Amino acid sequence: MNGGPSQVDLFDPKPLLNRYHGQPYLNKLEVADVQDPEFAGALMGSPFKFAQHGQSGVWLSELLPHLEKQVDDIAFIRSMHTTTPDHGGACFKINSGHMFSGYPSLGSWVTYGLGSESQNLPAYVVLQDISPPVNGSQGWQPGFLPPIYQGTPLRSTGSPLLNLRPEVKEPTEFTKAGQDLLKKLDLIHKNKRTGQPRLDARIASYELAARMQLAATDALDLSKENQTTLNMYGVGESSPFRGRTHPIDGPDNYARRCIMARRLIERGVRFVQIYINTQIWDMHTHIENDMRAACKKTDQPIAALIYDLKQRGLLDDTLLIWNGEFGRLPITQFHKQRVGPGRDHNPHAFTLWMAGGGVKGGTVYGSTDEFGYRAVENRVSVPDWHATVLHLLGLHHEEFFFTRGGLKEKLTSTSEPKIIDDIIA
Repeated sequence: MNGGPSQVDLFDPKPLLNRYHGQPYLNKLEVADVQDPEFAGALMGSPFKFAQHGQSGVWLSELLPHLEKQVDDIAFIRSMHTTTPDHGGACFKINSGHMFSGYPSLGSWVTYGLGSESQNLPAYVVLQDISPPVNGSQGWQPGFLPPIYQGTPLRSTGSPLLNLRPEVKEPTEFTKAGQDLLKKLDLIHKNKRTGQPRLDARIASYELAARMQLAATDALDLSKENQTTLNMYGVGESSPFRGRTHPIDGPDNYARRCIMARRLIERGVRFVQIYINTQIWDMHTHIENDMRAACKKTDQPIAALIYDLKQRGLLDDTLLIWNGEFGRLPITQFHKQRVGPGRDHNPHAFTLWMAGGGVKGGTVYGSTDEFGYRAVENRVSVPDWHATVLHLLGLHHEEFFFTRGGLKEKLTSTSEPKIIDDIIA
């Protein structure tokens, strides 16, 4: 959910923010938190109603009518905080533990540690939106890990990969004989050039591409899903909703990718990352309209994914993560034309949630101050969260490293993170 979803409009209700709506607060913010003071205003209460749901009584915004049915399987962390209000740096931070490019992404670390259960599909798959996410393909790079751990972007419409199938159809035996010969030639070439991880990765990628010709097409073929499942996710619902500068499409595109993620997990893919258009959540203006549109696009597919994984017996050993890179400020932000108000970036407080994979459902961990500006109780840093994710996957953040230049490089870097035991079942 790159773009910065607003925690106080979705997961973290603040009655006092509504009570003091319109009161000045700008002088209490850090100077660096306000991009353009000329268009920064007073406190802005959420225009959306909150209610408690499930046996756990978790509070959720009215914008999430589908997710509310799944709250008893979800652990919410309301006290997340990060180190920068910049989209690029914050996306790098939560994805790799560093604010800069060149470091392995979380998916690369996980596949390095756990490998793959599939020989015919990549271990780490990326399902992009129509437009690329913040940082583009740098978001799924392996950094200093061997190149084989790079994420593989698959297209959600048409052929999963360009040039996946040959232009001329050949007999299967002929194709296999050609692949066997090529494998022998590659091995001869490789044996003369030892210690070349890029060469090894390139050869492995070509071999995987050959095996993927059938496996990838089958994994992403939604025609094999029954209509009940398609309807549950929202496939086919593509009517646009009013957006800030352009219409935001309905759940269809996102729903398709959520189903594809489940189908990939079923087939042994280790790590699937679903990106969304950054502008969907980056609501500097028109937050009331755009927040409704963003939730219309994402709420139904995400809730369906939790339910679908659970009914198929996959949720217990599949960790589902919903996160942005930071939250939003409790004050208004206007455009120079004084269009509908929005909220600016806030690195001091945001909410993310996890389901399945050993988390304790129906829990809420940590809290922010009375206006949702800062995480104050049981604060969780990005390294803390990374350590917890690794723990849930059976990896210890201190013992899981890659030796480079005599240093033990870790996802959690040189920090001393804490595992959030209270959200672990």
